[in-house]
Amino acid sequence: MARLPDGDPAPADGALPQSAAEGADERAFGVYLHVPYCRVRCGYCDFNTYTADELRGTNQSSYIDTALTELSLAKGVMADLGASREISTVFFGGGTPTILPPSDLVRALHGMRDAFGLADGAEVTTEANPDSIDAAGLRELAAGGFTRVSFGMQSAVPHVLRTLDRTHDPARVPHVVEWARDAGLEVSIDLIYGTPGETLDDWQRSLDAAISYDTDHLSAYSLIVEDGTAMARNIRAGRVPEIDEDLQADMYEMADARLAEAGYDWYEVSNWAKSGLVSRHNLSYWQGADWWGIGPGAHSHVGGVRWWNVKHPSAYADRLREGVSPALARETLDEHTRWSERVLLETRIREGLDAQVLTAEGRQAVAGLIADGLLDAKAALAGRIVPTLRGRLLADRVARALT
Repeated sequence: MARLPDGDPAPADGALPQSAAEGADERAFGVYLHVPYCRVRCGYCDFNTYTADELRGTNQSSYIDTALTELSLAKGVMADLGASREISTVFFGGGTPTILPPSDLVRALHGMRDAFGLADGAEVTTEANPDSIDAAGLRELAAGGFTRVSFGMQSAVPHVLRTLDRTHDPARVPHVVEWARDAGLEVSIDLIYGTPGETLDDWQRSLDAAISYDTDHLSAYSLIVEDGTAMARNIRAGRVPEIDEDLQADMYEMADARLAEAGYDWYEVSNWAKSGLVSRHNLSYWQGADWWGIGPGAHSHVGGVRWWNVKHPSAYADRLREGVSPALARETLDEHTRWSERVLLETRIREGLDAQVLTAEGRQAVAGLIADGLLDAKAALAGRIVPTLRGRLLADRVARALT
């Protein structure tokens, strides 16, 4: 499981410095709610998640009550700061949010509405596994105010799913997509490519299946094997092959081509959508918006202040029960860090980065990046720094050259 970063101690009351309010009216405000529970732990997963036998003194049935306590704290902190705004986007992630009853998720959403208000047209998304929700549950979510669901399909190929320790039947995916659409929800699908043992033909099969479901949005992430995971141990032991980064690049190029043919436009390195159906919450991260992360291990960012909560659900619940902020530590970003992160993030999206943000040295690097086929020349002439397909594959190199 990933280690939390170091940082300065967070105040017990969660108060933010007044500097975090500067320019707040110009930034969107979102809420991320982390549900840290899964039925089984996938071998590649490095997220802050727990199965039933790892919970030690906490239970899922009281989790939303605990999360609502943090939401109440957030309301007070933002009001005291003078930076309280209506919520533009909400995202329930995990873990598996839909391991909880739909009524719990709806209750949490209503708590957010009561605390901050939801902006007109607010986007409200939950992640779900194909086997963690049914048609009735999706209807309940839609009736309760959810607008969008993102299904963790990952692959259509049984042997790839087995390697990933995914337990759902791929034949169920088109059914849950249909149920969500019938409920009036926008639908996204998540795919993973480059799993050990996955061939280019396997990947094409998954892409073709996903495209055939005609969802509104699709995310495709290259598998990254993190230390400490079961998959990392299996690779070291020789039980599964190493990740092939060249094959992953071929898979990405295939995805971009096939998705474009099917009417999906890329808008961030790992995300494609039909016209007007991007994930606004996803995009807000790349554009430097504010968000409050609720739940154990959740990260937040408001006005250049970034903080993260204690990781284990029991420690999280204990702190809130004692009237103490669950934030473990935080950092206040200096101007250079905020600038360099803006360059890193905005050069990953189709809208691109305003070239005027770059230093003189960064602007001088643009011509070389165009010559190397990494930046879009036409966009650069219009004052925007936008990666080409090759530039998306080498996004870190582009960011380094510009900073």
